[in-house]
Amino acid sequence: MAVPSIANVVLDSPLPRLDHLFDYRIPEGLRDAVTPGVRVKVPLRVAGRSADGWVVGLAETTDAPGELSAIDRVVSPVPVLAPEVWRLARAVADRGAGVASDVLRIAVPKRQARVEQRWLKDGPVAPPPGDAPRLPVGDALVEGRRLTALATPHPAVRGGRTIGGWAAELADTAASVAAAGRSAIVAVPDRRDLDQLAAALAAGPAAGAVLRVDATLPAAERYRAHLAALGPGPRVIIGARSAVYAPAADLGAILVWDEADAFHQEPLAPYAATRDVALLRQEQSGAGLLFLAHTRSTTVQRLVQVGWLGERPPPRTRPEVVLTPDDDRAARIPSSAWRALRQALTAGPVLVQVARPGEAALRALSAGDAPPPIDAGRTAHELGRAFPGVPVLIADGEHVHDEIDGEPRIVVATRGAEPRAPAGYRAVLLLDGRRMLARESLWVAEDCLRWWAGAAALAAPDAPVHLVGVTGDVATALATWRFPGFAARQLADRRLLRFPPVVRLVAVTGPAAPVEALVEELEAGGAEVLVHGTDPTGRRAVLRFDYAAGPRLAAVAKAALVRAGSARRPKPPAPPPPSLRVRFDPHEPL
Repeated sequence: MAVPSIANVVLDSPLPRLDHLFDYRIPEGLRDAVTPGVRVKVPLRVAGRSADGWVVGLAETTDAPGELSAIDRVVSPVPVLAPEVWRLARAVADRGAGVASDVLRIAVPKRQARVEQRWLKDGPVAPPPGDAPRLPVGDALVEGRRLTALATPHPAVRGGRTIGGWAAELADTAASVAAAGRSAIVAVPDRRDLDQLAAALAAGPAAGAVLRVDATLPAAERYRAHLAALGPGPRVIIGARSAVYAPAADLGAILVWDEADAFHQEPLAPYAATRDVALLRQEQSGAGLLFLAHTRSTTVQRLVQVGWLGERPPPRTRPEVVLTPDDDRAARIPSSAWRALRQALTAGPVLVQVARPGEAALRALSAGDAPPPIDAGRTAHELGRAFPGVPVLIADGEHVHDEIDGEPRIVVATRGAEPRAPAGYRAVLLLDGRRMLARESLWVAEDCLRWWAGAAALAAPDAPVHLVGVTGDVATALATWRFPGFAARQLADRRLLRFPPVVRLVAVTGPAAPVEALVEELEAGGAEVLVHGTDPTGRRAVLRFDYAAGPRLAAVAKAALVRAGSARRPKPPAPPPPSLRVRFDPHEPL
């Protein structure tokens, strides 16, 4: 059998014109070291420069004209780029008219030489066998089922810590997959969610199989986890949005918590959301897929309606949500809610969710000053005066509190910053609902439901949840906890308007000439202009198109980016012109 003498290499370059495989000759002395997945240094035929890259394949022949350049050296003998991760990166880039190496920089952490040397010395280590019970949902996922489910909306206790019921549910499901001898990947929106999930897993039978691959970890720790994920044995791999790219031995299931959360939107090109990457990886791997959330997004509802996702039965319990009208518009908090708070404070802490608390609230409360002219300041001030002697705690992006004790206190928190309370809050008050619904967004209704449901799920099972001043379908959905029906009605409205997620969008910005040319090509390919106007960089257009046209239009956009990147640039000191930018599926396009 002939020994492959040619390496197919993808360059670590953001340039669209270099986003294809390059063939390089493998020198005789590197035959054993050059294997798929290793990092290499290769020459470029431009000014004698060299570039980093990954070997993604080996071949005996090539179609490239002329004599092939040889690989300079192998940077590391460790195949850090697993074949399935390369296929996923290529698919993600192609779907969004992106560059594969941009995806690989998200998927593969930077090399840490000392960590790598230790790993090579010790060798891959298989996790200890676990004894988790086999759950029906775990078995369904191992069989390749694609599911969506509403999470248990009450706190849980694992290892002496109070966590979200959803975290316990995901931990049990992932452990069940591992008990079947398969790996599971679990992706959550942020660090606070990840800490809860880690706590749930640490207290369970799959503790020895858990790998945390979060990008916020120290570089050495993240790289160590990545190398471990390349090894044998069933693993439970947890992290934020980048976790969906992690290598996994015999992947059995991909679990995503709260897929509609804004933190699942990747800010780097090609801007692929966790949900979309998970769908692509599931399709490529045949692994199971579970989207778990407190509510139902219209995007997931569409997948249910087209038959791509199955539904699990809803939870048997739900919070006690009380729709509370504004009985006194002059008062910040209605009288009925005041009474509920007063009664709840005899038993433990209460939660008040607001739009934004602000630093001024703390200063006013501590100094006894008049309330500052912001809603949260007035709220904290009113609560402090109405309940003298009861501590008032503000939780927001600047004042982070993951957990509180069970003593009576009032917690005024922004959406998403609510700390957990032992056994749950004794009452939850949801303020500023009308203000939240007034936000300009395509997703405002389902976002509000997510924020309110997330706070309601922090309540004790028998504690009241008051939604103040909100009426209509969105309020009824929260009160009845019937989110799939609400998502179905929202989706029906979007179908009439031809808005996402019924269709896909692409946003194009940049200088007028290339933008106009690309818009014309996209229209010829079946896209329809939704927005067309000026932008600080020149022109901006947003077009919508059917899902079936996606691959074709992405190829058209990629070709335009290659042309724009190959255009002649002015010589310094003249500033470079604005670049053509293309973003598929922008979350807030309008």
